[in-house]
Amino acid sequence: MMNDALENLKRRGLFSQCTDPEGLSGLMDKGSVTFYVGCDPTGQSLHIGHMVPYFAFRHLRDAGHRGIALLGGGTARIGDPSGKTEMRKMLAYEELDANTEHIRAQLDRFLDFNGKNAQPANNKDWLADLNYIDFLREIGSHFSVNRMLSFEAYKARLETGLSFIEFNYQLLQSYDFLELYRRYGCRLQIGGDDQWGNIVAGGELIRRIEGAEVYGVTFPLVTTADGKKMGKTERGAVFLDPKLTSPYEFFQYWRNVQDTDVRRFLLMFTFLPSEECDALCTPGKNPNEAKERLAWELTALIHGREEADKAMAGARAAFGYGGGDLSAMPTVELPLTRFEAGYNVADLFTDAGLTPSKSEARRLVQQGGAFVSRSAPDPSALTPVTDPGALIGLPDQGEELILRAGKKRYCRILAR
Repeated sequence: MMNDALENLKRRGLFSQCTDPEGLSGLMDKGSVTFYVGCDPTGQSLHIGHMVPYFAFRHLRDAGHRGIALLGGGTARIGDPSGKTEMRKMLAYEELDANTEHIRAQLDRFLDFNGKNAQPANNKDWLADLNYIDFLREIGSHFSVNRMLSFEAYKARLETGLSFIEFNYQLLQSYDFLELYRRYGCRLQIGGDDQWGNIVAGGELIRRIEGAEVYGVTFPLVTTADGKKMGKTERGAVFLDPKLTSPYEFFQYWRNVQDTDVRRFLLMFTFLPSEECDALCTPGKNPNEAKERLAWELTALIHGREEADKAMAGARAAFGYGGGDLSAMPTVELPLTRFEAGYNVADLFTDAGLTPSKSEARRLVQQGGAFVSRSAPDPSALTPVTDPGALIGLPDQGEELILRAGKKRYCRILAR
């Protein structure tokens, strides 16, 4: 029978492959196991697609195991080819260091780096000053090029081109596992399915050099029911940084998932008991209740309960389910004088942040996706704008109006 911690991961959809399920289960039955998950700081913020391993991290930590969140300040200098069709953009070292600190702070809020059962590490500490000749002698001699090319990450890239610098990535990630084993007794690496080849290679390296048995667990790469990459919208990735994705937009992403995804996402992206997730998704129940609970739980985990409450109030105001507070909607202040003269609709939607450009705004109008409150700041009183050159004034009731782009994106405008 599999260890309870692993069974919980399987039950919640956080288990895809394991190098040795019986061996890992037996090791966990004996006591606490140190594990790690890595992330390269290629951007200033994590997005929700990065978070699957960190939900697993918390489940394992809560089951009594010790987790290390490895920040790839060293490996990011090269770039992981896994899951990529072309070479990553090379970033300046100073930018990578700044990104590392941003991401460390985000993970600290989510994981609580108390130094006991959760801590950060940075592979820059052991990779930045490596002697290349010594590294090749000690580490590179244990790798077979034929074996490396058998892994999907490299096979897929051979068709589009694989640089030599990227080819070294698997050696460096394997060396990370070896270093964490030596420094902290780390016996388990977890990550997405696209990391399977790197995880297996690290385990083989430790067996050859240290004669020790270590393990790997991967999670499925999450897609939505229609096959799209989870955490992507027409406006881009759903980031954890509120400056990049507001708590309201974050809430709305989860509030608008497809009915068929709700139970799966409740299990993967919340810490609600599985029985409660099942109860929320009982056949015949209104799926919007489960979606709102999913959105609130996730927003509270990432942004705090207060921001989750505000986002829910704003969503309820916008969509008219259960009252709500218009002030909690995304709000932009624009000059009153622009409305007195007539605010061009393309300028208005662009200045409100609902479209990235005036040409996109005009296209939105032409496609029937632009709506404005004509008589009151009331989302239910929105009417379509059909003329790309229309001039928008303020409603009779005051200096406030509501805009809608498409079916689900709202903005409250205050004229000042």
